[in-house]
Amino acid sequence: MIGRLLARVFFAVALPVVLVAGWWAASDGSTDPFWPPLRTILDTFPDVWTADRLRTDVVPSLLRLLGGFATAAVVGVALGTVIGSYRGVRAVCEPVLEFLRAVPPPVLVPVIMLFAGIGDTMKIVVIASGCVWPILLNTVEGVRAVDSVMLETARSYGVTGIARLRHLVLRSASPQIFAGLRQALSIGIILMVISEMFAANNGIGFTVVQFQRSFAIPDMWTGILVLGLLGFVFSVVFRLVERRVLGWYHGLRATTRRS
Repeated sequence: MIGRLLARVFFAVALPVVLVAGWWAASDGSTDPFWPPLRTILDTFPDVWTADRLRTDVVPSLLRLLGGFATAAVVGVALGTVIGSYRGVRAVCEPVLEFLRAVPPPVLVPVIMLFAGIGDTMKIVVIASGCVWPILLNTVEGVRAVDSVMLETARSYGVTGIARLRHLVLRSASPQIFAGLRQALSIGIILMVISEMFAANNGIGFTVVQFQRSFAIPDMWTGILVLGLLGFVFSVVFRLVERRVLGWYHGLRATTRRS
């Protein structure tokens, strides 16, 4: 057991260590102002990302990301459940959904600004408009894939309405819903940065652009590192939540593999 745990830790940290070492070696001694040594970036990091900057830039970005992601999750799961449950609704909605999902969310930023202004509402809507598609489409496919025998069994035992939706449909579709949520989280971080590059006065994206425009290149690189670290932290937290919620599913898969 301990050996397996150590092996997992090793494989988890081996590639990041190799990449950081390669970056350090490749940039060491660099005189290019746009490619500073990693040593310089790390020395600059604590001076740039102070507690005050974390409060004024990182916290607003996280709140916007969580707001947009939560909105997309609620809308995506709700609409996906309805569309996946009824063949007629799916036939009507699919052409429109395929058209809308093909429109890149960054293109919609100027349009959203016309209706939502330039405040936090605009940024949350931008994030939600991109995050909703993987959640919605995965929910549709997950609901469609619910075992028909289980549906008939539930109907014969009188399990209908909210109980059927909660304990059978959503539970059976939850692995694919979580797959969509994972994809949406990555998209949300990207859109968080893009939305903060338009008419913003705080946020990580705004700060990185300000550093770039003032030619504070090491400071700009520290902002990129912050985004990478946030992505890593969100990934770890999401995996822990997924393991907790989908414990039954992972246990079933492990049992199937052993048999």
